[in-house]
Amino acid sequence: MKGVIKAPTDPKIFCNEYWVRFQYMNGLKIKGHGTFDGQGACAWGKHQCATPLPFTVGFYFIKNLIVHDIHSNNSKGVHINVFNCTNGFFRHVKITAPDDSPNTDGIRIGYSNNIHIVDSNIGTGDDCISMVAGSQSINISGVTCGPGHGISIGSLGKLSKNDVVKDIHIKNCTFINTQNGVRIKTWASSMTGMATNITFEDIIMIKASNPILIDQQYCPTGNCKKQGSSVQVKEVTYKNIRGSSSSKVAVIFDCSDSHPCNGIIVKDINLVYNERDGPATSSACENAIGKATGIELPPSCLKKS
Repeated sequence: MKGVIKAPTDPKIFCNEYWVRFQYMNGLKIKGHGTFDGQGACAWGKHQCATPLPFTVGFYFIKNLIVHDIHSNNSKGVHINVFNCTNGFFRHVKITAPDDSPNTDGIRIGYSNNIHIVDSNIGTGDDCISMVAGSQSINISGVTCGPGHGISIGSLGKLSKNDVVKDIHIKNCTFINTQNGVRIKTWASSMTGMATNITFEDIIMIKASNPILIDQQYCPTGNCKKQGSSVQVKEVTYKNIRGSSSSKVAVIFDCSDSHPCNGIIVKDINLVYNERDGPATSSACENAIGKATGIELPPSCLKKS
């Protein structure tokens, strides 16, 4: 792929699910420094769709997928959507959109397994990478995220029972001026589900807000029932996460009262806060059980198992 492909700007097609879609294939390879230009500014905040704005590129039911040296600019909605794929490899992917572009996730993964994202740069108006229900065996390394909402597990528990995300490994990533860092989010009142066997390690934060966050009260609309999340978060490890926080509470584990977080491991966390009311950082825990070892900045608030 070479050159630039520009998306249509006709408002009549804003409510389509996708712009470019690949599906039911084995052995698909896309490479070559080309750019998908979603021309999203014509649609952001201006559409009247019942569904989200279209994805730029969708990969559906694909085995053995390779994508490298591809750019995506200014998607109307999600830049790259990966659904029901097996054995996917993304490398040297560059994704760009303004920090105020709504719902422009960089790479969104669902019901897929053995997906690798490496050596890529993602700056957008929503999650740099999001892993929703059915994401398993996902490996992310060498990703620079910013601007954006960080790298997220979820949100989980809103639409279907038994949402599961497991076997996630995020390593050697950098977050620059992001709204969140590494985040797990489940709906405040939710159906059953699980997020388990997740590792975040060797992470650099540069003035990231909420660098480490488990949010089981997720409710962006603000009108959710006050009921504990039924998604179980367990066996999550945070190791060697360092740098600076733009919020004074750098570590937040806000877990469900009905399904407390279990098996949270925190090792060698060094997050400084140097704003005018600094320099101390703090952590906040609700219903979070685990242990902390090594460097503890901020001091851990985990309840010991």
